Amino acid sequence: MPDAARIDVHQHLIPPDLSRAMAERAEALGWPAPAWDVQSAIAMMDRRSIATGLLSFPAPVAAPDDPAGARAGARSVNECTAEVVKDRPDRFGHFAVLPLPDVDAALDEAAHALDELNADGLIVLSNVHGRYLGDPAFEPLWAELDARAAVVVVHPTAPPVAPVPGLPSPLVDFPYDTARTALHLALNGVPGRYPRIKMILPHAGGFLPYAAHRFAVAARLHPGSTPEGLLSDLRRFYFDTAISAGPAALPSLLAFAEPGHVLYGSDFPMLPEDWATGFDSGLDTYPDWQPGQLHAVNRGNAELLVPRLARS
Repeated sequence: MPDAARIDVHQHLIPPDLSRAMAERAEALGWPAPAWDVQSAIAMMDRRSIATGLLSFPAPVAAPDDPAGARAGARSVNECTAEVVKDRPDRFGHFAVLPLPDVDAALDEAAHALDELNADGLIVLSNVHGRYLGDPAFEPLWAELDARAAVVVVHPTAPPVAPVPGLPSPLVDFPYDTARTALHLALNGVPGRYPRIKMILPHAGGFLPYAAHRFAVAARLHPGSTPEGLLSDLRRFYFDTAISAGPAALPSLLAFAEPGHVLYGSDFPMLPEDWATGFDSGLDTYPDWQPGQLHAVNRGNAELLVPRLARS
């Protein structure tokens, strides 16, 4: 039976003033236009045994050449999300968006979101207008978030390559970009230098668990690195189950991830609810769970990342 107390670490909102832009972006990526409001989100959660959804906005908040727009857009999205959570803190949490690549602005927004808006964590995209997250320019941000022991969702976005005609980028390219940025972070030593950051990779880490030992060979090209050390850093990541709880993916994910590092995710409303039924069922009916492991994935592991949601 489904766990009635799921914590969904991968749920999105669409502020009303961004609904049209989000629909246009989805169309450009070859994906159905999502729709969202509080009532429909709660109804979805009730149908899917989700007690609390941690909301985030999974898209750029401004054009690449508009840093002022990114600052204003991030602040607007975060304040909108905080209002939703303030009204229903039992049902929602908040991962705040940052206006990267402006690191100073991102530091300011992180402080505002965590200290003033009571955000439960932060969200960054897998690449920032083509710059990946291991870029040394982002080092001050990681240092600050490590000092705060922050939870950070690394949400995929379209990679800086041409899409394959007829293959929607969210379906095909997003897993690739997740693995790409995770490897870039690890090869540049970010998880090892900043071990107090809890980084969540959506969609079971894209291709990362399945290909991790292949990716570890990259350490041989970096003096001072070893495949074993690189694998250790890659295992520091957390992973959610959104669009990934299938009979081929789960064994690889569970074999690779550290204990306690797998979390439930729905990807609503970006993944239409009727498309997600099989993934929820795959999670619930997976035959090889160890005692207590499914409850940990559904809730217990997320309680450790967001202690305010813990139940006695």
